[in-house]
Amino acid sequence: MNNHCYNAEISMHEYKKTFTYNNTDMLKLTIIYPQISLNASQAEYKINSQINMEVNDYKRYAKYLYKQAIKDYIRSLNEGFHFWGYEAFLEYFITYNQNCFLSLYFDKYEFTGGAHGSTLRASDTWELCLGHHLPLGSFFKPGTDYKRILTDEIIRQADQIQERQKIYFDDYKPLIIKNFDKSSFYLSPEGITIYYQQYDIAPYSSGIAEFTIPYSIIGWRPDC
Repeated sequence: MNNHCYNAEISMHEYKKTFTYNNTDMLKLTIIYPQISLNASQAEYKINSQINMEVNDYKRYAKYLYKQAIKDYIRSLNEGFHFWGYEAFLEYFITYNQNCFLSLYFDKYEFTGGAHGSTLRASDTWELCLGHHLPLGSFFKPGTDYKRILTDEIIRQADQIQERQKIYFDDYKPLIIKNFDKSSFYLSPEGITIYYQQYDIAPYSSGIAEFTIPYSIIGWRPDC
């Protein structure tokens, strides 16, 4: 066992900022993100650099939303309707941190008026000894049709869920295959979780759909 990179020490940090215009709140930005501490300094640098890049990208995106909010605010004054302040929220969730692997996802929520906000999910997985960022295909033997293996199991699970409560679109089976995204995954203690964005296979009320594929089906499990 590589004790120096078995797991990471994680500290969560919060960044908040309110953007105003004409003494009115235009956008409230909140970012909750981790910083990683490892005995393996190269891996620590790589992982924190990736997270910091994502956080800074979102801060830049918030400036774009701020400009859009000002436009909406001015239009609301001109046309006499209520202006609802924008919200932008980025939060990270650690899903696996042991056996020399770190995995997480982060949700980007925004509200820009209308009936409800929207959430977009992304995720990252690293091995902790060298800090390599790992794609989904790295957990399967070369040449494996892992999309078929995963979507077959996802459809099997979705069938069982749909029998109990109809939370997916009627054509969810072809949508599961069509909207499968090999970057939309993270590790969990039980297996690899594949997720689908809002509206990919289900209505907004069903949220982001998640399916955990057991490691026994994948033929791999995290280990140093």
